[in-house]
Amino acid sequence: MSAHAAPKKRITLGDLAAKKAAGEPIVMVTAYDYPGAQIVDAAGVDVVLVGDSAAMTVLGYDSTVPVTVDEMIMLTAAVRRGLQAPLLIADLPFGSYEASDAIAVATAQRFVKETGCDLVKIERGGTSVDRARAIVAAGIPVVGHVGLTPQTATSLGGYRAQGRTAEEALRLRDSAVALQEAGCSAIVLEAIPSDVTAAIMPLMEIPVIGIGAGTATDGQVLVFHDLLGIYDGGAARFVKRYADLRTAAIAGVEQYTAEVRERVYPAPEHGYGMPAAEAERMQELLAGR
Repeated sequence: MSAHAAPKKRITLGDLAAKKAAGEPIVMVTAYDYPGAQIVDAAGVDVVLVGDSAAMTVLGYDSTVPVTVDEMIMLTAAVRRGLQAPLLIADLPFGSYEASDAIAVATAQRFVKETGCDLVKIERGGTSVDRARAIVAAGIPVVGHVGLTPQTATSLGGYRAQGRTAEEALRLRDSAVALQEAGCSAIVLEAIPSDVTAAIMPLMEIPVIGIGAGTATDGQVLVFHDLLGIYDGGAARFVKRYADLRTAAIAGVEQYTAEVRERVYPAPEHGYGMPAAEAERMQELLAGR
């Protein structure tokens, strides 16, 4: 943004509700750092989620489970500094909210105070419904997450689609409704059949963001590193690559490596000079020593 450009209008929960009412799709991207935040802000997305998928995508863990509150707070604060307009959601990591309402509220409060996020997100139904209700009662907006919930992927049989039987579909519907009734401001549906999404949506009065959940949702979310082809991990079925930045980045670093080894870089235009008189005087001073 130039020094004279007007600041962008901050998107609010009211704006998301208006988009849902008007049938205008909501665009969410999961991002994890300051430059990524600047890029998605410039691209005009509505919502940014700092997901615990950062555990694998940027921190190198094998799953989302090991990422800590401190790590997520660091990443979320960095994203906040890079955003102007989008609404900001922070994932509460595994083990930071499940044990009790008091712990859930304390964790959520810490995220809001230390990162400036607008909402926090928690996974699953069940006891998470109680945690959502407690956090909302404490004055912090909450986003629910139903379907494939990475924090509990092991108990769900791995990273696979959920709700593929009629009984599972009903459980997902019940969880989504329960989270809505607990006061959640929005819900993410992940990796569930389109038929299940279509059955859930008529019951949803709040915005629903899908990822691998078909087209019936109010919006879509993809991970920044996935949609731009940065992350080398295996992509889920629902990921569409909109760029191949990893290949371009490798090519750029390979060219740099070759030019350094061939002494092509740095060239004269990449260096700094000094006035000729000062250079001559420097030589005289060196010679004098």
